[in-house]
Amino acid sequence: MVTALVRLRGAMQDVALPLDLPGVEERRADHRSMVDQLEDYVIPRVMTLDAPLLAVVGGSTGAGKSTLVNSLVGSTVTTSGVLRPTTRSPVLVHHPDDAHWFGQDRLLPDLHRVEHTTNDPDALQLVASESVPTGLAILDAPDVDSVEERNRTLAAQLLAAADLWLFVTSAARYADQVPWTFLKQAADRSTAVAVVLDRTAPEAVDTVATHLARMLSSRGLKDSPLFVVHEGRVDDDGLLPAGHVREVRAWLTMLAEDSGARSAVVKQTLDGAIRSITHHVHPLVEAASRQAEVAARLREESDRAYELSRSQAVSAVGDGTMLRGEVLARWQEFVGTGELLRSLENRVGWLRDRVVNAVKGKPQQAEKVTVAVESGLELLILEHAEQAAEHAHDAWREHAAGVGLLSQAGPDIGRASRDLRRRAERAVREWQSDVLELVKEEGAEKRSTARFLAFGVNGLSAALMVVVFSSTAGLTGAEVGIAGGSAVLGQKLLEAVFGDQAVRTLAHRAHAMLEQRITALLEVERRRYSELVDGLGLVDGAPEALRAAARRVDDVRFANAKGE
Repeated sequence: MVTALVRLRGAMQDVALPLDLPGVEERRADHRSMVDQLEDYVIPRVMTLDAPLLAVVGGSTGAGKSTLVNSLVGSTVTTSGVLRPTTRSPVLVHHPDDAHWFGQDRLLPDLHRVEHTTNDPDALQLVASESVPTGLAILDAPDVDSVEERNRTLAAQLLAAADLWLFVTSAARYADQVPWTFLKQAADRSTAVAVVLDRTAPEAVDTVATHLARMLSSRGLKDSPLFVVHEGRVDDDGLLPAGHVREVRAWLTMLAEDSGARSAVVKQTLDGAIRSITHHVHPLVEAASRQAEVAARLREESDRAYELSRSQAVSAVGDGTMLRGEVLARWQEFVGTGELLRSLENRVGWLRDRVVNAVKGKPQQAEKVTVAVESGLELLILEHAEQAAEHAHDAWREHAAGVGLLSQAGPDIGRASRDLRRRAERAVREWQSDVLELVKEEGAEKRSTARFLAFGVNGLSAALMVVVFSSTAGLTGAEVGIAGGSAVLGQKLLEAVFGDQAVRTLAHRAHAMLEQRITALLEVERRRYSELVDGLGLVDGAPEALRAAARRVDDVRFANAKGE
């Protein structure tokens, strides 16, 4: 059982519910409660079944819990708050011989141990007293209805770590809603509960006790002992008359001395806690699965937006889109227009040498083509990155969970990154350098030829870029349009120097290099969204692992029950 419970705790810790989905707050509270109870009570108690019975004294503000604890012990071991709410550490009173059971590695491990009075709510005050029988420990908890949230949280944590609830109320507070919420939890978990009706005037005892007993019975706690502590004068040490608490003390002493009775209480509460945890795992698994589904959908939608923009950008690079505007104008300046292009439209089969002889470009004109290409590609990349960011942003805004994630990312998530222009400039320049190197490598043996010298490395690189920009458009010289003719002319210039097959290889390699750089740029942009999903802390397979771990705990519990 210990192994199964430890695995359940690990599986539960792997579950995260970060997305703001309908009903998630309740599931988050259940999740925290189950993890706390496993760590604070269930696992330590299963490992130390022989440890003293822990009776946690809880209840409403002003019910007299501290006074009751002091009176049961017979000395002042815990102080009540003069002002409400009082923030102080819980106090655990035990017999000196039982001190070893309450070390840091045992009950409530997240509370550090002290042996002096403190107001630190993260501390557990340990008080040894000979008047407490061995086998029993009494813990004074904060008010369950405190206006201080830390007190309420700690009270709930302590009650969840109890073998026995000694729930204290009064004639004035016994019908309050908050205590009954806790008592309902106790009934649902089969937690052992005893109720103390405190500070009750003699004339009201019968009426109030009878009504309280009916309320307990109707809420599944009919077997819970009900003790009445009459109203009485508190002495200078803050203690009630011994006779007023004699019945409660005798019952607790009986439990401490009767190992069978003590074991029955522990077994009842422990088995109920384990059963409750595994029962509540199922809605938690469903919530975790829903979280994974929504996170996956958000990731898919942002991925789809960026993949579409990437595909469109890559297509635009090779479909002739780039052969317009400034790029086309600078290219025409380099290769010449007029009669040459008009003739190309009618006579595609011109001899290559005549095409070469018609070129009148200069090195500086080739440089202008390169600059225009750089500017055009940067603009193309930025436009598609903006488009992807806008589409991803709009898709996420369709989900409440997506809106929550977008708010964490800041207002710029719906636009391209501020540094994208700088990165795009660098990427395009690097690609142009790649193209230049391709031309140099291919022309290594042709650098002394007249054709190579006529264009130069820069001119041939510009021509290769133009060819890349038309590589998927199926353009031919017979097509009408200056852009088409310009692309064909660039190809024929390259073919005049390198040959047909070499040009096709060069264009393919250059296009692949550009596609790789565009993809890398948009991948960085896409990760702004995917990292938001990654940052949620969702573990793949966590819901299924949690379900399996809970099933294993149930299997062990059923096997143990049959064995008994």
